Amino acid sequence: MATDNSPLIFLMGVTGQTGRFILEDFDRNSSDARIRIGVRKQEDLERLHNEGRDAVLFDLDDPRTFGPALCGVERLNILTGYTIAMTHQTKTLVDAAKKAGVKHIVNQGVFANDDCTDSKFSWFALVECYIEASGIPWTHLHPNMFMDGMLNVSPPTGGSFPVFWGEQRVGYIAVTDIAAVTAKVLRDGPENHASKNYYLSTETMTGPELAIMLSEVMGRTITCDVRHPADMEALFKAGGLKVEDWYAKSSIEFCTQLADGRLGYFGTVRDDIPYLLGRPGTSFRAWATAHRAELLDLVDRRADETPTE
Repeated sequence: MATDNSPLIFLMGVTGQTGRFILEDFDRNSSDARIRIGVRKQEDLERLHNEGRDAVLFDLDDPRTFGPALCGVERLNILTGYTIAMTHQTKTLVDAAKKAGVKHIVNQGVFANDDCTDSKFSWFALVECYIEASGIPWTHLHPNMFMDGMLNVSPPTGGSFPVFWGEQRVGYIAVTDIAAVTAKVLRDGPENHASKNYYLSTETMTGPELAIMLSEVMGRTITCDVRHPADMEALFKAGGLKVEDWYAKSSIEFCTQLADGRLGYFGTVRDDIPYLLGRPGTSFRAWATAHRAELLDLVDRRADETPTE
């Protein structure tokens, strides 16, 4: 049971894909920690207040919201988007955390080496260095590709899903496992996890291997449309994938480095979950079984329909 002397933990992104599972983990597992939630929208703030939660307005693009949000906070989870904005967002937030006396930062990064050259991963490397230079005890989490991307990023719409790195093997992690690790590290605090890098890649598959497994789980024929980086570039140029230009270029570079082997380590298992949670990470088959109804709904959609997250 949390008391006034219990550590105050700040969570952001609880309306998003990973953050909501982190909050659910705290709700599900008893803890002596106090939770404060930062949200951007007034309606989310009112909903959380009605649920009896400690919630505040918090906007990564508005440093004026940082002081009230971080007052009294001991442990901070940083969860940003995959944009260049993460550089100034994290820099200003870490500066505010230092002023507020935050004692532990848990940052969700990416599964990348220090000398990576893909732009998105380079931005993550920069913010990690800034966090470490702040003097605040830190823990970095490094998840590989999300299994949950099958529900929105590359869904099996109409019974087929694309990959854009040929038949290269890549590693996967369930978002619920990322959330469980995040909550565990935040509960335990810096005494147990300071200056640690935890890697989360529980299983590797090629696109065709993934299609076989999904077919077995679904009881339907699922195919993988094996494409290549040039195909992604053509889609961007034709307007078939509508994203910001910097993101398009970075995505093409990522797929190119996967295909030519520079990011070959993305196809490896490097799994710290058993050491942290005392259990194996979720297998892709187990994840697909749990999400079978959602996946079948996508399989039954026409190719011209857009899935909702």
